[in-house]
Amino acid sequence: MKRCLIIGSGLGGLSTGVVLAREGFDVTLLEQEAQIGGCLQCFSRRGVKFETGMHFIGSAKPGQTLHRLLRFLDIDDITLGELDHEAYDIVRLGDEEYRFPNGKDAFIAQMTHYFPHEAEGIRRYVECVERVAQASSLHTLDTRNADNAINTEYQLRSINEVIESHISDPKLRDVLVGNLPLYAAQRDKTPFSTHAFIVDFYNQSSFRVVGGSDHIGKALQRKLEQFGGKVLTRQKVVKILSNDAGVTGVETADGNRYDADIVISAIHPVPTLAMTDTPLIRPAFRKRMASLPNTIGIFSVYLDFKEGAMPYMNSNYYGYRQDISPWDCEDYTAEDWPRGYLYMHFRHEEKTDEELSGTALPRFARAGVILSYMRFEEMEPWMGTSVGHRGEDYEHFKCQRAERLIDSVEQAFPNIRQTIHHYYTSTPLTYLDYTGTPAGSAYGIARDITLGVSCHVPQRTKLPGLFLTGQNINSHGILGVLVGTVVTCSDLLGTEYLYQQIIKANQ
Repeated sequence: MKRCLIIGSGLGGLSTGVVLAREGFDVTLLEQEAQIGGCLQCFSRRGVKFETGMHFIGSAKPGQTLHRLLRFLDIDDITLGELDHEAYDIVRLGDEEYRFPNGKDAFIAQMTHYFPHEAEGIRRYVECVERVAQASSLHTLDTRNADNAINTEYQLRSINEVIESHISDPKLRDVLVGNLPLYAAQRDKTPFSTHAFIVDFYNQSSFRVVGGSDHIGKALQRKLEQFGGKVLTRQKVVKILSNDAGVTGVETADGNRYDADIVISAIHPVPTLAMTDTPLIRPAFRKRMASLPNTIGIFSVYLDFKEGAMPYMNSNYYGYRQDISPWDCEDYTAEDWPRGYLYMHFRHEEKTDEELSGTALPRFARAGVILSYMRFEEMEPWMGTSVGHRGEDYEHFKCQRAERLIDSVEQAFPNIRQTIHHYYTSTPLTYLDYTGTPAGSAYGIARDITLGVSCHVPQRTKLPGLFLTGQNINSHGILGVLVGTVVTCSDLLGTEYLYQQIIKANQ
């Protein structure tokens, strides 16, 4: 039985552990914090629960990609609440709102209603999204229709370039990229394939996890332990041990040593490589990983609503200031921040059977969140400080930014301030502390067509037995991370075998 250590208990670490433990590996997962889950984590303040990262998911209806992966992981004890079919996303540009319905035909019809002069371009755009999404065997978990030529082409063409080839109206172009905060895309850099996968993923179906995304993490831990795996918290790995033949284990901050045949890191490649001391990983590779750009950070305002004050909103709401495009919101100034935001409500658990099944919507929201871009350079005055010990200046900074962000949302929701009981905040520095992601990046390494293949992060390193998993080897979000799990586990188990296991689990 091969001994496998996994560093990090986020979605990537937990799901990789479940797959390998089921296949007979002796799996131990090491987590530096007291709570597992990474971006699946939730926290509570004054009895109100908040999600930190995984706010909604897509393609979770029977037969769709995420549903098939959840079946493969044998996760059937979470409850999903479907978002509004007619408006799972709402994009506000200035004073105008645009609603995104689920389904290809419904989406074409709705966008054509808003922009009748672009009917043909809308159809071509949607067909392009579908074609690119279907060309990837990783996105569809189906090798029969995979098309490497299409897959490669749209990984090398930017989002804006492809959309501009189909759509002439500048406003419609902005509407179609209104969900940019989901993946922090950049003009002329982010590949169209990233956009296509995300649009296809959520347009098929969109859900919130009833009761919070931490239910997914807890379900995966239960499954891992069922297969004989272990999860150890407060075990911060500081060194990956090796000899001339490959990895031998890890050492933790408190001096514990864990022996292993395989080490899989579910954290960012840069801190992973910093824990190794081996000539087998060449300086050129270390330098390339360290030079890769990371996505921008996020400032979050967590809203605790007064009881019965805020009607539950079953949509995701993206707002942009007048004359501001979704593009370039990361290039804000001190005067014009925030240029845009994403506003959502938390789908809390109810007590009746109907409500617990996810079929009945809550009348009122108990909690919500507002997200907006924040560059890590703004954190410079507090670098080196720890959570809860950053001083009054930091608290004042967060309060100022929270008030400005609420001001922005208030333009679309005029009574929101009257509904807020308390609010809490987090910055990219918070994210750095809890995830270890360099510069507090929201989504890890950025995909950049100008860097070509050098932007690729391999799942297998040159140090035998050391592997990577998680968002950086594929992409972020629940589907992106689980696809990364498939990639890593395929390297250990065989691609064809693993695909057959996924098919078998869904029969």
